[in-house]
Amino acid sequence: MERLQKVMAHAGIASRRGSEKLIQEGRVKVNGKVVTEMGLNVSNKDAITVDDVPITKEQKLYFILNKPRGVISSAVDPKGRKTVVDFFEHIDQRVYPVGRLDYDTTGVLLLTNDGELTNQLTHPKYGIEKTYIAKVTGVIDKTAIKKLEKGLKIDNYKTLPAKARILEIDSKKNKSMVELTIHEGKNHQVKKMLKTVGYPVEKLNRVQYGFLTTEGLKSGEWRELKSFEVKKLKQLVNESL
Repeated sequence: MERLQKVMAHAGIASRRGSEKLIQEGRVKVNGKVVTEMGLNVSNKDAITVDDVPITKEQKLYFILNKPRGVISSAVDPKGRKTVVDFFEHIDQRVYPVGRLDYDTTGVLLLTNDGELTNQLTHPKYGIEKTYIAKVTGVIDKTAIKKLEKGLKIDNYKTLPAKARILEIDSKKNKSMVELTIHEGKNHQVKKMLKTVGYPVEKLNRVQYGFLTTEGLKSGEWRELKSFEVKKLKQLVNESL
């Protein structure tokens, strides 16, 4: 279910504000009835017309991108920097990122125009697993790993229990490689967690989102999700309820 004005905007009728104006003017019907109030949720089964002309609802699209460093995870950047949406300029329909990866973080990023699935995947209650590999400063020890696994306080909240393991230690260079799997997706969470236990992140790569990886995709490359992958994502959401 999505807001009527959002569906209209996605169908290219007008901007969201322009769509709201059309609704207020009584020019929009849902299932043959004039709608003038904001906030109505509609589904794919509802028939929507503007000035008695049926709107064509956009096809749902789903992509996975191997996000490079130095790219913004948003649709627009006020500073004019490259965004993840720029990789999809040739796509007629508008897509947007599912959640965010930091400017300097690389790896798995989903993009879609499915608002309902986006909300579910990014909502904390669904707890979709996200796995990162971090290069950190310092020789990390098992005590720090246990703290990460139990959950720790960062900012004004305590993180949920996580999965953590040491991948590699370079004592000479004073570096470590750590794999961390979390269920949340708060702002800079992985970086903050590792900094809290004393190991600042130098490089961060998200290697897995649920069951999805960037296998076969070079940095900056993307592919469309297969139908069974979309179904599996929706199944993950349902199983987490």
